Formats: sequence, C-alpha cells, structure tokens
Amino acid sequence: MKLHEYISKELFASYGVPIPKGKVAATPKRARKIAEELGGRCIVKAQVLVGGRGKAGGIKLAKSAAEAGQFATEILAMQIKGLPVRKVLIDEAVDIETEIYLGITNDRAARQPVIMASAAGGVDIEEVAAKTPEKIIRAHVNPLIGLQAYQIRNLAVGIELDRAQWKAFQVVTQGLWDAYKNSDATLAEINPLVITKENELLAVDGKMLIDDNALFRHAKLEEKRDKDIEEQSEIEARENELTYIKLDGEIGCMVNGAGLAMATMDIIKLNGGEPANFLDIGGGADAKKVAAALRIILQDQNVKAVLFNIFGGITRGDEVAKGILVAMEEIQTDVPMIVRLAGTNAREGQALLADADMITAGTLAGAAKKAVAAARGESK
Repeated sequence: MKLHEYISKELFASYGVPIPKGKVAATPKRARKIAEELGGRCIVKAQVLVGGRGKAGGIKLAKSAAEAGQFATEILAMQIKGLPVRKVLIDEAVDIETEIYLGITNDRAARQPVIMASAAGGVDIEEVAAKTPEKIIRAHVNPLIGLQAYQIRNLAVGIELDRAQWKAFQVVTQGLWDAYKNSDATLAEINPLVITKENELLAVDGKMLIDDNALFRHAKLEEKRDKDIEEQSEIEARENELTYIKLDGEIGCMVNGAGLAMATMDIIKLNGGEPANFLDIGGGADAKKVAAALRIILQDQNVKAVLFNIFGGITRGDEVAKGILVAMEEIQTDVPMIVRLAGTNAREGQALLADADMITAGTLAGAAKKAVAAARGESK
C-alpha cells in the first residue's frame, strides 16, 4: 500500500525526522489559511500517488497566501497521469543548500533490508543507479540487531557529508529506519533530504510503501488507503478476502492456491493464450466467495473465457460448484466456462455442474487447451 507524501512525512516526524512545517488542504480556502499561518511564502504540492508531479505542474512555489490559494485551485482541478488531485500539501518554503537521497528497501537477494544514501539527491534514483552506481552508498541491516551507529557513519563518509552534519544525519537515518521497521514497510524514502542554508537537515519529501500482508497490524494506516489508484475489481477482491491482480489477457482464471494459480497461468501461455488475471480464492473458499470471484472476473470486458482450476483439499469441489451456479444465476453471460475439478468432493461438484452449459476437463493441460480454443471462438 502506497502512502501519500504528507502521511509519510507525518510518520517520519513521529520518529524524530525533521520535516518542514505544513498541513494538508482539500480546498483552496483551507490552503490559503494554512499559507497565512506559514507567513505566505510556501510550496503547494499535489498529493497524488504517481511520479512526475513537478513536471505536470503539480508543485508550485507561492510567494503569498493569495497566490497559494490560486495555485491550490488550479492543482485541485488537475488530473496527473489519470489520477485526480484531491488534496494539496502546503509546506513552508525552504532555502536549499544541498540535496541528499536517503532510502531503505528490501534486498531480496541478500534477504536483508538495505539502506542507501547518495549525494545525488532530488533526482530519479533509478537513473543514478543505472548511470553512476558508484554515487549510491549501501549498507545492509541485520534485522535481528537493527541499524548500527557505525553503519550510519559509513554512509555519511561515503556521501562526503560535512562532519558537522553527522549528528543530525544520525537522527534522521535512525528515525527513518524505525519508521520503516515499525510500519512493516517495503520502502521508506526521503528524496530529497536537504541541508538548508541554516545548516539544518529537513525531509522535504517522503515516500512509503507498506506490506499489504502486515496491514492487520496497522489499522490506522489501512484507513488512509487511497483507492483512486486501484482498480474497482481489486478493491472488491480485497473486501471479499480474495487475492486478485488484473492482467491484460483474455482468459479469466479462478484457482485455489498461489502456486497452482501461477502454474495455471503458465500453461495457458504455453498453449498460446494470455491470462486475464491472477486470482487465488484461497483454502476453504465457500460458495459466496467463489461467486464474488466470478463476478470480479466477468467485470473485465477483455475476458473471452473463464478457466476454473480447483484442486480440492481444504477447498471442497461441491462448494466451488455451488458458487459458480450462484454467480451464473446473478450474472447473465455467454462467456464460455471451462472447469477442472480434482480432489475433495470433485465428483459431487461435477454432478452439480452436469446440467450447466460448461466445458469440463479431467486434466489441467486439457482444460488450458479448451480455454484457449473457447477464447478464440473455436468449437468446444
């Protein structure tokens, strides 16, 4: 789950990271009021979960409260990369001397978090990594012992930070690590971390990604999820406790188990088709959940056929069949359905589906071939 800049910076501040004074506004009137409180000169920043806000005109320097209100009016009427701007952050303007990049993410190859710092802050860090990787200083953090003071000093030395800034840098870096660790984040990033002309360190921008699998521990963060960036189908899937990812193909997939779902997608591609989604109904799915899953799949106008691949263990074949029939009663569709049931109560499930106009298959390979043929409009 992505967090907006203002939420990320508030979280950083709760761990001691200094941030500019500022507040978020949903109306031009409120934006002007905040600007007045900040003395007039301020930055008006669109709060939208895409990059390139500045290039799109979503970040502007206001010289007065009136101008801040005017900019807020313009920005709140914008769409940036297809997403509406619903809020703006009004931050105090900062006189910047130096910009630094500081971020923490998961290094899956090393099986540890990695903290990265670079003197080339304020620009696309991926571009820096590709063109001048030597400018990025890295330190892996053992999650059992946490970030160590010597590692922070090594980062400071690596980016040639003035020794007078080391203490402040230690506070910022430790605070960022604590925010990352305690929030179950997969990314915590400050870009840029600036040194002002008054020799203060400030996190003027912030970004965080929270592991969806850990959100049950962070109810307050979950409440701040921005649904504008999500497909409606993915929202509905989450509400029904389904794992769903929309893809660009034409064959809808309903499978129980992530590994089996990946194998199903692979064999569809092997036979010349393209999966329209990844959908795992999980173990123990009942008829209600199966019906919800089918409704979500059929919302995709690109779907030309649906393949059910259910291996019954905890999930029972007859419950899956009931769910399919319930959904078929609610949704009038001529999309071909290909069903492969195996395992617990598979025969009972097949018996329930016997009178339905469905294509059955005894093996996954056979089901995939029939699904590809059906999606192409070929005979059953």
